[in-house]
Amino acid sequence: MTTTPETTRPVFDNGLSAVPVRELCPTGDYRPTAPYELFALAPCSPTIGAEITGVDLAGPLGPELHAELHRALLEWKVLFFRDQELTAPRHRDLARLWGTPEVHPFLPKADDVVEVVRLSRGADSPAVENVWHSDASFETTPPMGSILRAVHVPAVGGDTLWADMAAAYDGLPEATRTRIDGLSAVHDFTQTFGNALGPEELARQQEKYPAVAHPVVRTHPETGRRLLYVNRIFTHHIEGLPDDESRELLAFLYDQARHPEYQCRLRWRPGTVAFWDNRATQHYASADYYPHKRIMERVTILGDRPF
Repeated sequence: MTTTPETTRPVFDNGLSAVPVRELCPTGDYRPTAPYELFALAPCSPTIGAEITGVDLAGPLGPELHAELHRALLEWKVLFFRDQELTAPRHRDLARLWGTPEVHPFLPKADDVVEVVRLSRGADSPAVENVWHSDASFETTPPMGSILRAVHVPAVGGDTLWADMAAAYDGLPEATRTRIDGLSAVHDFTQTFGNALGPEELARQQEKYPAVAHPVVRTHPETGRRLLYVNRIFTHHIEGLPDDESRELLAFLYDQARHPEYQCRLRWRPGTVAFWDNRATQHYASADYYPHKRIMERVTILGDRPF
């Protein structure tokens, strides 16, 4: 047994487990949070994910309710709402309460509302989202959050999982944290979205979205927590490291999202809405429903440059 110098709380490590056993909490400081007065909140795991009841996202959200929902988002990183009736315009307008909705440069849109992306999968369009990632980290200012709603879901399968990248960073060995603090990694869309573009369109989009370096460990701009910020879809290499060392280190860091201790999982129903903090999480959409249909709609909200 060891103790962490920051908290003096015990950490149990048998030398074999992928994640040492330790106390987990949503904020990292182990202090009780203030109660929520305007809705009921049920945590889905010790660190990430909470189901909200008593809120109609199609109706007006006053400033007090908005503030309390935002506090819950910062604390739990992803919020789930059941039985919501949102049109594409209302979906976009809901996102506007948190910032400017993005018009995604590559994904198809829904119902002529350019800010709403439609992700339609089935027999003719197999799923490709079954890899841990954060949305659009290839951008200079990646999204602060994403709001996803279920339009049509299979009878079984198609769950989405989220991982708490602050808890993942906190769980790294001290030597690894020391090694990666201060490093930057290059993020690039060409290894994913770029594969579907012709040479001329690829060149045009590369001018608009050139490869960008972000900190391997970013600081959350609102909570101040340190977060792992690399992902398999968009991260290309770590600056200043030999290629083999960069690949080895990134592979280890990518795998931190795969530990169940840092995860929550959502079983979708039509009308379910998930709102996640894209700065603090990665997510993974299970592709276990092929050839059945799964249709989702998503709005991403513009963020700021990671630091």
